[in-house]
Amino acid sequence: MLNIKNNLWVVNHPFAQQELTKIRDKNTDRIQFRKGLVKLGRICGYELMKILDKQEVEVETPLEKCKGIKVADADNVVLINVLRAATPFVEGLLKAFPSARQGVISARRIENENGNMDFNIEIRYSKFPEMTKRDVVIIADPMLASGSTLIKVVEYVKNCANPKKIIALSVLSSEFGMQKLSAAFPDVSFVTIAIDPRLNEHGYILPGLGDAGDRTFG
Repeated sequence: MLNIKNNLWVVNHPFAQQELTKIRDKNTDRIQFRKGLVKLGRICGYELMKILDKQEVEVETPLEKCKGIKVADADNVVLINVLRAATPFVEGLLKAFPSARQGVISARRIENENGNMDFNIEIRYSKFPEMTKRDVVIIADPMLASGSTLIKVVEYVKNCANPKKIIALSVLSSEFGMQKLSAAFPDVSFVTIAIDPRLNEHGYILPGLGDAGDRTFG
């Protein structure tokens, strides 16, 4: 995983980049698109362990004692599923963090007519487990476009709890959205698989991969 700037990270693993290439393809059908998001969630989970706290442990093999490591934070993960497109992405994350507690939040973007990228976001529903100062909260949203949704969700999580660490995880981000969130929350880690250069007039990432929710659920 490549640290590109302060709290910005890119998952540059070849397998992740290969799966992203597949789901970008307009000819990839719904089943394969959904499976691709699951695979990406899993590899992102493993990559995230690089920035989680670890501790040295001692184990006894059948022959003698030796030292190893334990990813201590992995026992205190809370996954926040930004409905709806994040559902298969979170399914993959659970393969890396099987003991994670889960929360969901429904955030709807209200289209504006003023031509800027500051969309109003409506939180329609949320249900979170109890979160403590020991927890690492991973907010999963496949697409970080204008940044309006994730800003609203991060603010919402911060108002509900004071966890040890917050990680905002996306499959694909725009350069505009990533810079906007990084500036807004210097204490939050932002992790993505790729950063695309542009947004169109409707706030969609270019070249992107289309609407992740529509391509997942039809």
